[in-house]
Amino acid sequence: MKKSPAPLRAAVVGAGGIARGSHLPALAALGDRATVVALVDVDTESLHRTADDWSVPGRYTDLDAMLRTEHPDLVVVATPPGNHRETAVAALDAGAWVWCEKPPALSLAEYDEIAAHEREGGPYAAYVFQHRFGSGAERLRAQLADGSLGRPLVAVCHTLWYRPPAYFDVPWRGRWETEGGGPTMGHGIHQMDLLLSLLGDWHSVTAEMATLDRDVRTEDVSLAMVRFSSGAVCSVVNSLLSPRQSSYLRFDLSDATVEVEHLYGYGNDDWRWTPAPHVTDTDRVAGWPPADDVRSSHAAQLASLVGSFERGERPRASGADGRRSLELITGMYRSALTGRTVLRSELTGDDPFVAALHGGDPEGATRRLHAGARPDVEESSHA
Repeated sequence: MKKSPAPLRAAVVGAGGIARGSHLPALAALGDRATVVALVDVDTESLHRTADDWSVPGRYTDLDAMLRTEHPDLVVVATPPGNHRETAVAALDAGAWVWCEKPPALSLAEYDEIAAHEREGGPYAAYVFQHRFGSGAERLRAQLADGSLGRPLVAVCHTLWYRPPAYFDVPWRGRWETEGGGPTMGHGIHQMDLLLSLLGDWHSVTAEMATLDRDVRTEDVSLAMVRFSSGAVCSVVNSLLSPRQSSYLRFDLSDATVEVEHLYGYGNDDWRWTPAPHVTDTDRVAGWPPADDVRSSHAAQLASLVGSFERGERPRASGADGRRSLELITGMYRSALTGRTVLRSELTGDDPFVAALHGGDPEGATRRLHAGARPDVEESSHA
């Protein structure tokens, strides 16, 4: 009789709302495939309350002490963005795989620094892009791969959310040095990652950003036109000023339109397939619904990641695959703050926007965003 593998030993860094509401339930959903051995947080009250609620035995205020004592297989990073790089690097160096909340890091340079601490066969660092893993997206991905919907032509990617002014009272929100950027970085990244996971590499982006209403250092709204390597084009809007909240993606292909509208997670009922007028074989175009109705969720992605861990292979949403959305976001900030269309090929290691999304001039970037207009190219301090 084949012996079942030992449960994966997981530790969660950060005992706040995202850990309680998403990561710990996702780990519990794995059943006997995983056990949570430790929780880390500098806030001792939150640490013990969350550990008590989820029966976590190991409780630490120091990450290094936890790594030395518990030797976890997986470290889940559920801290504010400014801590992601440091936590992920420490976990990888201790031999643990990493699953890190979005955004992966504050910049492409930080992302690449984390990746440099990975090793062939693991440990690897993967990132929370759960919308890739619902059955609707998986079905569309298969249809795009086999060509049954025709050629991608036009797409729409909207993250229209609402965050009241009090949301930004949390000290790390809305600041370049602790959040990296605004809704383009911290909110719309989920829908943009799903977009890129379906349509592949992007070629160029032209973007606008502004700070219209919230008291933040970064933007509170952004718009962009993205051209993909395939030739398809997409409009992207990210907002925290939209009272009727919606997460909406639309893909117009030569043989069908496919849409999904949800807020923070979708099921099969949130998708719609519309064959083009010339298509008579509608079963070929739709093939809907899938046999399973898997919601996009932390649990769905974590199950995939643990499977990769058990097989010793790189997980999805890691490495170059996990980098793509942060790369597009970097291009968007570079375009909006310089007033120029940005080619993906331009984002090389010596570009100041690779090091920081404000391009090395946080005060200047804030002034431009609050002015609500793109600077003239001649006045830009960035090439």
